[in-house]
Amino acid sequence: MEQHRNSRKIIISGGGTGGHIFPALSIADGIRKLDPEAEILFVGAEGKMEMERVPAAGYPIEGLPVAGLQRKLSLANLALPFKLWKSLRRARQILRNFQPDVVVGVGGYASAPTLWTASRMGIPCLIQEQNSYAGLTNKLLAKRAKKICVAYDRMERFFPADKIKLTGNPIRANIHPATPEQRTEALRYFGLDADKPVLLVVGGSLGARTLNQALRDWVGTLDKDTPYQILWQSGKYYRPELEAFFAGLPGWDNHQILCPEAGKEYELRCFHTVRNSDFIKRMDLAFAAADWVVSRAGAGTISELCAAGKASLFVPSPVVAEDHQTHNAQALVRHEAAEMIADADAVASLRNRCEALLQDEERKNLLSKNILSLAKPQAAEQIARDVLDLIPGK
Repeated sequence: MEQHRNSRKIIISGGGTGGHIFPALSIADGIRKLDPEAEILFVGAEGKMEMERVPAAGYPIEGLPVAGLQRKLSLANLALPFKLWKSLRRARQILRNFQPDVVVGVGGYASAPTLWTASRMGIPCLIQEQNSYAGLTNKLLAKRAKKICVAYDRMERFFPADKIKLTGNPIRANIHPATPEQRTEALRYFGLDADKPVLLVVGGSLGARTLNQALRDWVGTLDKDTPYQILWQSGKYYRPELEAFFAGLPGWDNHQILCPEAGKEYELRCFHTVRNSDFIKRMDLAFAAADWVVSRAGAGTISELCAAGKASLFVPSPVVAEDHQTHNAQALVRHEAAEMIADADAVASLRNRCEALLQDEERKNLLSKNILSLAKPQAAEQIARDVLDLIPGK
């Protein structure tokens, strides 16, 4: 590897979901903030969302043909050894061509061949583990990493204690406790009433079937006199279902609310005190408007809710690796920083639980205070410093 060049070169690898991509981009932005001359290359999985999201954020990316193991019996699993072999060869080619000083893994199966190959080539590696229950890829790579940045305590269960650094998860820079002015802006943005509490329900960019089913059973019974409001992100995957659902409601009117920041119309389906969207781009304003949040328990979402100081009720997804969302939510429940309800119970009991919480100002204030105390808003910059510290002499 060349020793004479001055610019620092970093590869960031991982992806597959927004929960991996957004932290990765935040780390990259943190590195650029500390060292504007640093060269950063992403390595992701072909066909996954990082192949679009990363270039849109201004960074180059290379793709590997790697794929994840299907948990159900599938013929696709038969191709995995071949894809892994191709990915290892491709990773080695990328590393030789780019010659990075350090490689960062953010989880997801794309990071495995990259970090494995880098460590064998003598390139220092850093792992960023977002969840309270470590993913399989990161557990396998831990012995080869120089440093492991985590977001929760008690991670010695999974990683060598001398490599662990508690940094928190990187989040978007515009997430923080809302000022009164920002809340006013948020309510106006979504067409909400300042005199009624707001419940934000968000199931991720693709949506959550359980939350959508619970809301469909609930929303159709509401009217203009309902003493609370619901802002509901249902996910792009469920768009046809939600369009049919709202079209079948009596007196439904599909409003178009102008989004002045974007200079174009921002689509919201409106039914009395309910506002529904496939995807909310301005999550900073959604958090600012919300009194309570109902959400899945992905690591990135939890970190943003901590930074925003939002009283939250988590409904962990039951179909994620190692049931890590339940572990994430329980970590907050132990600190009395959130509420939790099992996915299996949500359709039957979510409404009653939420309506009780919306009336409990004391509980809201306690959870808001406690979840904010867990926030680590400087995580991206701290991890960026740890990455650059692994590069000697530059």
